[in-house]
Parts: sequence; C-alpha cells; structure tokens
Amino acid sequence: MKTSIEEKFSEFYEKWVCQLEEYLRFLVQDYTHESDYENLVAKMTTHHKNYYKFKWAAAHEDVCAFFTPVWLTPFENAYLWVTGWKPSAVFRFVDSLRLTGAGLVDLTEEQVKRIEGLKMKIKMEEEKVEREMERQQVGMADRRMVEMVKLMRFGGGGDAMAVLGVKGLLSGLERVMKMGDCVRLKTLKGLLDVMNPKQCVELLAAQSMFHVQLRKWGKKL
Repeated sequence: MKTSIEEKFSEFYEKWVCQLEEYLRFLVQDYTHESDYENLVAKMTTHHKNYYKFKWAAAHEDVCAFFTPVWLTPFENAYLWVTGWKPSAVFRFVDSLRLTGAGLVDLTEEQVKRIEGLKMKIKMEEEKVEREMERQQVGMADRRMVEMVKLMRFGGGGDAMAVLGVKGLLSGLERVMKMGDCVRLKTLKGLLDVMNPKQCVELLAAQSMFHVQLRKWGKKL
C-alpha cells in the first residue's frame, strides 16, 4: 500500500512524463527561426525545474520514498543513481548524436573542448556525491545507531535518542539526494550554456526520448 507521499508523487510523475512526451513532439521538428528553438529550451528548462521543486518538497516529508520509488518500473529503477539519472550519462548522448550523425554535428572545436572540461568537472562532482552516500550508509551501521535500536527494542528511555538518530539519518539522505539533483541540474545547464538553441533542442530531444522510451519499455516487461 502506498503512503500519501507516494500516491501524491506517483500522480505528479505520471503527468510530468506525459507532458514531457508532448514536448518531445515539438523537439523533434525543424524550425526556421532561432526564437522557436529558444522558446522550446525555455519550456523544457521550466519543466525540469518544476520536477525538482515538487520532488524536494515531497522528499522533505518522506525522503525514503525517493530511494525506493514505487512510481518507477523495475527497469527504470535499474538506471537510477542517487534517486535520478546519472549526470555523466548525458555526455554519452552528446557522443552518440555526433557519431551517428543524428544531431550536434555542427559543434565547433571550442564547444567540444568546453564540453570535455565540463565532463571532467561533473565526474568529480559525482564522486563527491558517491562518497557522501557511502558515508551515510556507513552511518546506518554505526555503533551508536545499533545501541539506539537496542534501547528502542528493550526500553530504558532511549526512544527520544533513537528518534533523533533516525531523523539525523533521514536529514543526511535528503542532503545526498539534493546533492545528486544539483549535479544533474548543473550538468544540464552547463551543456545548454555551451550550445546554441538548435543544438540545445537536439540534446533535449535525445534525453527526453530516452526517458520516455525507458518508461514505456519498463511498463511492457
């Protein structure tokens, strides 16, 4: 049975993905004016920001729900990295589009150089998040937490201590989740800042198509 937060976010997420699929229909079209591409990028940026705004508000009430998301299929869950997509994976979209000729074929040498620089920075940011996640996991097995569980189980006035300890762990998980989300947003913004509007749309189309198709495949399995 789903919790109230799981119900609430499941409904939000389904609508969010449906809207993403609607945007995808426009992202794959060709346009004459640069302003058309700029408007699409603005809409997509707002769409992603709305997702994280809603996610952070919900996670503040129940962060554990985002580490075991019931709104995702098992197939989607297999691709999760700290409650979301792995930032460095986006650079594979860039490489794939260029190699296949499906997009981003007009990237200049300067753009490629800046993208490589961003890729290195994001890799370091990912490692920082992973170290913090590992620290939180070790904390769960910390001797103090074990003692608190004993106090809760056998009494002795340890309930308050245990509650504080659990709250501390949940706060830590929420912090790690936001760290991961911030790297995701930084990756997306960094790439969009390097590219022109048309290139931005090509990248966003590839990422959105993967997201939508992953969900469809997951529902069929």
